[in-house]
Amino acid sequence: MNIQEYISSGIIESYVLGLSSPEENAEFEALCQQFPELVQARIDFEVALEKQLSAQSIAPAAGLKEKVRNAIRQESLVNQTKIITMESTTSTRGGAGARLLAAASIVLLLACAYFAYSFYTKNKDLEAKLASANSGTDSTTLNEKLKRLQQLEDEQHMMMDPNVAVVSLKGTEKAPRSAANIYWDTTSSNVYLVVKNMPKLASDKQYQLWALIDSKPKDLGLFDVGDDGKIILKMTNTDKADAFAITVENRGNTGGPNLEQLQSMGKASL
Repeated sequence: MNIQEYISSGIIESYVLGLSSPEENAEFEALCQQFPELVQARIDFEVALEKQLSAQSIAPAAGLKEKVRNAIRQESLVNQTKIITMESTTSTRGGAGARLLAAASIVLLLACAYFAYSFYTKNKDLEAKLASANSGTDSTTLNEKLKRLQQLEDEQHMMMDPNVAVVSLKGTEKAPRSAANIYWDTTSSNVYLVVKNMPKLASDKQYQLWALIDSKPKDLGLFDVGDDGKIILKMTNTDKADAFAITVENRGNTGGPNLEQLQSMGKASL
């Protein structure tokens, strides 16, 4: 097996986000015991996801953090037998890989707990602002918050929808390490971009996502990759696409794609 192609297939994102099937989960977990680089790629994605959630979170109320930590400790104890079993069936040389897998499980549990807690606190914060708005508080900010909450709910539904197609964008000779995944719902035309490995550009440059339809490019939006850890981006909808591609363009580009700066590309097979 070419483990790098397997990593680029989108299985890590699908596994972490709960989109993969039980058979894919079993295969992924078995391969994690054989390939330490697969475990590391999973940890990298989980850490990046946690950073994004942290950047969007609201400061917790007193005492809630400790409750989350206690829940994590209890869940870790419940899962301890499973982790020990995995390690006991691994040879001494493979012990490091098992330990990495156990660490990855804890990181995943933390990310999931943090996501649930962050979503809950944001929801409660918006409810409080709604009550305040009914008492005469400025409704402009409230509407923005409600819009953001709806967007978060739409994103969550999008990532969990079994009808969503995953398109892996692989790096070209120009940028062999560039990688990203497209989550495309053909029923609603929603397009989400998961940035995996794309360097930050100069201030006068931006990345641009394109849908190729009958060999013609359709602009799906410009975007930046910064240091804030944000990896999930909502792009322009499209109901058709034979392939997706990412190029580097001048900031604010309104023309066609610069094919000399083609970074990554992937076919949309439905």
